[in-house]
Amino acid sequence: MLKTLIPKTIRGKIMILTAAVTLLITVLTTTVCFSVFQSFLRKNQVQSAEFSLQVVSNNIAADMKDIIYFSKWCCSNGIILDYLEAFKDLPKLPTASKDSSNMRPMALSTHNRFKEEYYNTRPNEYMSRVIVSSTNENNFLLMASSVSTSSPYAAKIISQEDFFRPLFDAEDFLWIGLVHDPFSSISRDQFIPIVRPVYNEFNSEIIGWTYVEISTRLFTDYLSSYPLPEDSLLFINIGNKTYRFQSNTLVETEKPYEILREPAKKDSLSTETLIQSAAMNNGDTRILVERPIEGINGWSITQVLSEQQFKQQKYLYTLLIIGICVFIVSLGILLAILLNRFIMDPIHKLSNKINSISTGDFSKDNTIEWNHELGQIGRGINTMSGNILMLMEKRVSDEKQKKDLEYQILQSQINPHFLYNTLNSIKWMATIQNAGGIADMTTALARLLKNVSKGTASMISLREELDLIKDYFLIQQYRYGGSVTIEYQIESDELYDCQIHRFSLQPIIENALFHGIEPTGAAGRIIVSAEATDVAGKKALMIRVTDNGIGMSEEMIHKVLREDADSHNKTEFFRHVGISNVNKRIQYDFGPEYGITITSREGEFTTMTIRLPYVLRTENQSAER
Repeated sequence: MLKTLIPKTIRGKIMILTAAVTLLITVLTTTVCFSVFQSFLRKNQVQSAEFSLQVVSNNIAADMKDIIYFSKWCCSNGIILDYLEAFKDLPKLPTASKDSSNMRPMALSTHNRFKEEYYNTRPNEYMSRVIVSSTNENNFLLMASSVSTSSPYAAKIISQEDFFRPLFDAEDFLWIGLVHDPFSSISRDQFIPIVRPVYNEFNSEIIGWTYVEISTRLFTDYLSSYPLPEDSLLFINIGNKTYRFQSNTLVETEKPYEILREPAKKDSLSTETLIQSAAMNNGDTRILVERPIEGINGWSITQVLSEQQFKQQKYLYTLLIIGICVFIVSLGILLAILLNRFIMDPIHKLSNKINSISTGDFSKDNTIEWNHELGQIGRGINTMSGNILMLMEKRVSDEKQKKDLEYQILQSQINPHFLYNTLNSIKWMATIQNAGGIADMTTALARLLKNVSKGTASMISLREELDLIKDYFLIQQYRYGGSVTIEYQIESDELYDCQIHRFSLQPIIENALFHGIEPTGAAGRIIVSAEATDVAGKKALMIRVTDNGIGMSEEMIHKVLREDADSHNKTEFFRHVGISNVNKRIQYDFGPEYGITITSREGEFTTMTIRLPYVLRTENQSAER
């Protein structure tokens, strides 16, 4: 099925390949970009909300720290402590005529110091009411942002509120959330109360208490300009209560979500910020960013991120990704057109030229010799057509010369005995002229030619085969200038009479010389050894030929035994006899347990081992030869 979809033409394959690569790049780009952009959008949205919450929380934290400091000042200032100590048992402030102890000036001085500290506190506008009262609530100091909220019974009213006692008894500042104004049943104003006991300076006796009323404007003033999308929610967490910020007011509510997973630190700018996934009451899954208000235990601001804003930004990025994909596809189409122009058109011209050659037009075509890779093919085609013409002309000339040579050969046949006599004459002339090397080589060549030309027996004695090897090696030794040597190690004289195939050692010696020793460029040594051994329980003759040449790889050993690998490099004289040929002859005659094996170590040595049946040659066999 797949093969039927793949076009057979190169053009079709290029188009399919270009389309597949373009599609793959488009899919990968779309997937990566969408994933990266979506992650980037969500991270950017989270960090933007975190930064805004951090600004608001830092401002609220700074104001609250000043308010708490003021509350602590009221509990520890010496003037106020003296005032509370003096008035703790008085039912009321004495009149001017009865003020024998100067209590009124003391109260006025304390009030002025109290007022001064109140107005010196930066966020005093958010402290709508501050009361410092004695334990009997009859004498107290009051600072209020509005005169209408003052009352001569303010301390008693506050001390009777439900929130007073839990706050008063708490070991530290306790946050119970927002409470309604106890001085007005009509007003819906809410505030955060602070109640702390005041202790005697020298002992643990409680001599009074302080009350600070914190207006919700502490939050609304900073949140009024907060960038809050339409479907985003903002919550203020005070103690165990949650308030939603809407229409510039705080409304107590239950949390409309359930946390799904632990905070993800990797998306936040600060370790203090919590990033959580939550399931809303309507079933949607939203991201929450919660920022604690530093220094105020239990206070935090939480924003439910806008999904509508995220989808709008996601839509814009989706359009951008689509634009990128369109651009990639356009590049793919352009690439296909260019490939067709730069590759297919030249291929068509080359194909037309080849068709012309097949019809007999061998003329040179310069238009197919471009300055690129296909131009090299065109030049090759032109060269090939020119060579074909030359070969055709040469073939005609060779046929004519062949007829002439055949006639000449018939006329110049030489009797082999005339060749032997001529070589002997050359030998004696070289001896007379003291050219011993020429005499030796001529003698060796004459014996070699005589050995090759005489007799038809396939089996000869080891002695006769070694004599042939000695003549052959003598000639090669002169060729290599005496840099190669050969050594014979025959176990016993009896082995010289063992039968061996004619010309079975010469190819092995030749291989050792040409392919083992010669590539080293150095002096070489060949060792020929023979010994009796057992093969499959039968006595056998084992001959080893070892050289110290470059060695052979396993692949080359297999190739040499399988086929006549380099027969084209062998000498013309022995070209028809190869190692593979010798191995096959032995196995054909004696079985697969005999033959040639090769062991070698590259860069060190090669040993070729011949295994033959141990058969002695008789005198009759020598006579038949």
